[in-house]
Amino acid sequence: MRRPRLALVPGEPAGVGPELAVAALRRESDADLVVFAEAATLARAARVLGTALTFHDSRADRAQLGDDGVRLVEVPNVAEAAFGSPDPRNARSVVLALRMAAEACMAGEYDGMVTGPVHKATINAGGIAYTGTTELLAAHAGCEVVMMLANPLMRVALATTHLPLRAVADALDGERLERTLRILHAALRGDFGIDDPLVAVLGLNPHAGEQGHLGREEIEVVAPVLERLRAEGMRLDGPLPADTAFLPRRLAATDAVLAMYHDQGLPVLKYSGFEQAVNLTLGLPYPRVAVDHGTALDLAGSGRADPSSMLAAVAACARIAGVRRTREQQR
Repeated sequence: MRRPRLALVPGEPAGVGPELAVAALRRESDADLVVFAEAATLARAARVLGTALTFHDSRADRAQLGDDGVRLVEVPNVAEAAFGSPDPRNARSVVLALRMAAEACMAGEYDGMVTGPVHKATINAGGIAYTGTTELLAAHAGCEVVMMLANPLMRVALATTHLPLRAVADALDGERLERTLRILHAALRGDFGIDDPLVAVLGLNPHAGEQGHLGREEIEVVAPVLERLRAEGMRLDGPLPADTAFLPRRLAATDAVLAMYHDQGLPVLKYSGFEQAVNLTLGLPYPRVAVDHGTALDLAGSGRADPSSMLAAVAACARIAGVRRTREQQR
């Protein structure tokens, strides 16, 4: 079986993304990587890491690359990137690289996409309304998606993502929750090869509402959705109190946890294994896996940025691409 071909987009050129991309390009993996970025930015990052790169066409075969060769789709920056100082003039280049990689994935030229961290404030300062790469890729593909973070110990998906806490309850309706669970269930089967996954669904309120005494969302929103989907054969545990749902004995039998909001589930996941955590966008026509951290502007150019999450993202994307291809061949 051929190796998965993955598009690698480093993200903000003034952050640690280029250094992480170079680390991934120089490390042996189970995928053929093609980086969508500016050659000069990557070369500068390589010098920081004490190495050098030779750039080749995106279609170059492995034999042509040699020890220091990388496949590149050139996406020039408008302004020269300075370590630690994002320039709004480069916002369009950052977004263009993501769009070009997404187009190529949609066209079947790549088996998946791996992305580094972007600087949302700088992109917005550059005149582009930008809420996140997950939202950008979902809009581009014209589909609904679910954000899920994963490390070797657990997978945590989110029913709502980047919302103020006071807005979460209003955003959590039965239709949205049902769509989220369907996308999550399909991804666990199609991307992770789990034929009959068990999902632990958290309640919104403390103690999962304490039978309505601490809130009625579990009774009026969450439980009815779980009952409908259980009738279709999904294995769903909940609604569960969040404070005990992550106990090891529970996680041992659980394939994923669905948290109702960002800070309900992600602090536990990041505490349990931040360096190996990755961010997945479920529901896209292609696998997309990102690092689970920001641009780390204070580390940019130092050569001290930990590439563990980037390496884990490449490995996860390659695995998912392989599972998808196997399933397609079995149809």
